[in-house]
Amino acid sequence: MAKVVVTGGSGKAGRACIRDLKAHGYEAFSVDRTRPAEELCPSIQADLADYGQALDALAAVERGPHGVEGVVHLAAIPDSRLFTNSVTFENNVMSTYNVFEASARLGIKNLVWASSETVLGLPFDVPPPYVPVDEEYAGRPESAYSLSKIVGERIAEQYCRWDPELKIVGLRFSNIIEPGDYELFRDFQGDPALRKWNLWGYIDVRDAAQAVRRALEAKIRGAEVFIIANADTVMTSGDDELLGKVFPNVPRKKRLEGNETLLSIEKARRVLGFVPEHSWRDTAG
Repeated sequence: MAKVVVTGGSGKAGRACIRDLKAHGYEAFSVDRTRPAEELCPSIQADLADYGQALDALAAVERGPHGVEGVVHLAAIPDSRLFTNSVTFENNVMSTYNVFEASARLGIKNLVWASSETVLGLPFDVPPPYVPVDEEYAGRPESAYSLSKIVGERIAEQYCRWDPELKIVGLRFSNIIEPGDYELFRDFQGDPALRKWNLWGYIDVRDAAQAVRRALEAKIRGAEVFIIANADTVMTSGDDELLGKVFPNVPRKKRLEGNETLLSIEKARRVLGFVPEHSWRDTAG
C-alpha cells in the first residue's frame, strides 16, 4: 500500500483527497496546522511555513513501516481577503518552498500541489486573451494569493531542473465546490456578470481529488501545470450567449458547444487521463 502525505488534510480539498486515496488503496497521512474535525487517517499538526516543522513532519511519516511515495501539498491560505497581502504571500510561498525542500532532502520524488486558476488572470476584469483559456500563455497574477501561486510554479521548475528524476505537478484548481453548495448556482443564472470572474468555471471537490490521484500516478517527470475544472460551466445559458453578453470581443480558439468549460482541461485529459465524473446539474438540475 503506497503511503501519501496530504498537507492541508483538514481542509475541504484535503478531506476529499484523503477519502479518494483511501478508496483507491493508498495509505494517507495528513499534515495540517489545525486538527481534523473527522479523523480520516493518521495526522500530525505542523506549521509548514516553518521549515523545521515541515521537515520534521515529513520525516516522521517517512520513518514509518515503509517510506512516503508521494506528497500532496494543499495547505495554504486560500484567499487574499482572509489576511493581509504580505501574510498571504509569505505563508503560501514559504510553505510551498518548505514542502518541496523537505521532500527533496528526504528523497521523495513524486509531488502534487495546489496551484490555482487565478494565475490565468482572475478576476477577469481585464478580458482573457482568448477562450477557452489554457496553460499556454504567461501567468497574469492579480492578487497576492495569485502571485504566491505563480511563484510556487517557478520554484517547482527550478527544483525539477536541479533533479531530472523529480516530478512536481501543479494543479490549477478552479473554484472548488462541494455537492451541498450546488443549490447556490441558481442565484447566478439571472446575471452572467456575477461569475464572469472565472469564466463561469468550477470543480467538484470529488473531481479535484480524482485529479490529484491521477497526477500522483502519472508517469511523467519535471514540473507541469494543469488546469483542473469540471467539463461544464455553472450556467444554464450556453457559452455563445454568455460570451456575447460579457466578452463579445474575446477570440475563440475553437467552436464552443453548449455549456462546455471555458477553462480548458484538454491537457489534463490528454496527459493525466482526467475526466470529470460529477456535475452540478446532476444535483441541482
